[in-house]
Amino acid sequence: MVAFLGMGLLGSNFVRAMINKGEKVRVWNRTPGKAKALEQYGATAHLTPAEAVQGADRVHLTIKDDASVDEVLAMASPGLQAGATIIDHTTTSVEGAISRTRDWKARGFTYLHAPVFMGPSNALEGTGFMLVSGDREVVKRCTPVLEKMTGKLLDLGAETGRAAAMKLLGNCFLVAFTTGIADTLMLAKAMQVPVEDLMHLFDNWNPAAMLTGRLKRMTSGNFTNPSWELSMARKDTGLFLEEAKRGGAKLAVIPAIAAEMDRWIQKGHGGDDWTVIAKDASR
Repeated sequence: MVAFLGMGLLGSNFVRAMINKGEKVRVWNRTPGKAKALEQYGATAHLTPAEAVQGADRVHLTIKDDASVDEVLAMASPGLQAGATIIDHTTTSVEGAISRTRDWKARGFTYLHAPVFMGPSNALEGTGFMLVSGDREVVKRCTPVLEKMTGKLLDLGAETGRAAAMKLLGNCFLVAFTTGIADTLMLAKAMQVPVEDLMHLFDNWNPAAMLTGRLKRMTSGNFTNPSWELSMARKDTGLFLEEAKRGGAKLAVIPAIAAEMDRWIQKGHGGDDWTVIAKDASR
C-alpha cells in the first residue's frame, strides 16, 4: 500500500502513473476536491494525512516547501505505520533535507529526499530526472521503486542533502536562463526584430552547445588568452542597454550584469576573457 500527500499537478500525475502500474494508492490534499478527483482513476481519497498514510509502507510527498513538508508530516505522524519509508519529492533547502533525514531516522522511520526535474507530463509518463543521495542502503532499497517513476534516476552519492543542493543549482540555472531569454525577447522587441527571426537564429546557431566548454573555462581559474575581452563584452552590453532604452524596453538582468562587468574592469581585468566575472565563484 502506498500513500501520496500533495495532489498538485505533479503529485496527481505521479499517483495516476502508480495506479496504471497496478499500485493501490491512498491520497490526501489540503484542498479535498483535488484528492477526490483521483478516485475516478482508482485512488482512495482521505480527509487527513494521518488517515491517508494508515497501512502504507511507503509515503510520498510533493508539497510546497520546508515548512509545509514539516507541517504535513507532523499531521501524518499519528497514522504512520511502524518503519514506514517517507520519500519526499519537494524542492527544499539542503538543511531541511538533512534535518528531516536525521530526525525521522531517530523516530524509527526512513526519510529519503528525491527531488525531480520533471513536469506533470513527465510524472504521468515516467520520464524526466529524479535525484537521490544519502545512506547507501536506503538508496539501494528505494532505487527499484524510484526508477519506475522517472526516466533517469541520478544517484549523487552518500552525502545527505546533496540531492537537495543539486536540485537548487539546476533550478538556479533555469531561473537565470529563462530570465536571460526574457531580456533577449525584450531587446528584440525594442529593436523591432520579429520573434520568428530570433528563433531562426537559434535554429542555426545553438549557444547551448557552448555550455560545457564555458563551464570549464569559468572554473579553470585561467582567464588569460581571451576569446572575448571583458572590455569588449561590456561595450556590447552597453549597446544592449542603449537599444532597450531607445525602444522603451526594460531589461531585468542585463543591468546587473553590466554593473558586475564594471566592477571587474575597475579591478584591472578589462583585457581578460570576459568569463573573469566568475573568478570569485571558481575559487
